Amino acid sequence: MKEHSQKLIAQNKKAYHEYFIEETFQAGIALSGTEVKSMRLGRCNLKESFIRIEGGSAFIEGMHISPYTHGNIFNSDPVRRRRLLLNRKEINKLRAGITQNGYTIVPIKAYFSRCYVKIDIALAKGKKLYDKREAIAKKTQDRDIQRQFAQRV
Repeated sequence: MKEHSQKLIAQNKKAYHEYFIEETFQAGIALSGTEVKSMRLGRCNLKESFIRIEGGSAFIEGMHISPYTHGNIFNSDPVRRRRLLLNRKEINKLRAGITQNGYTIVPIKAYFSRCYVKIDIALAKGKKLYDKREAIAKKTQDRDIQRQFAQRV
């Protein structure tokens, strides 16, 4: 099968710092026309967003999509609740994951796959302060090793 290109719209780098990412899922998202046009311009922010499962559906809340400049009355609320398009099996797996202690669902990145807007979401466990410090120390140590290796070659 041919792999399709993906155009990145927004990424939540803070999620990798705040959480241990256990499992990722790809989800579609139900958007209005002006929201898609705004996302094509890259006007999306995932930093304060989170995923909530209610009934048999998953919703993303707090995702900010700036209003489209030429959208006038057709623009909707920038931080409105949007429905995620997931299979029943995936929703049940996510629901089972969040009932466990300390797990949550966070959005990782938003991108275009072909002409569709997709969001990668992850089942994640929160990091403690000492875990964050440990990750930063390991990252700087790896960076120093790479610099030393580059100087020798």
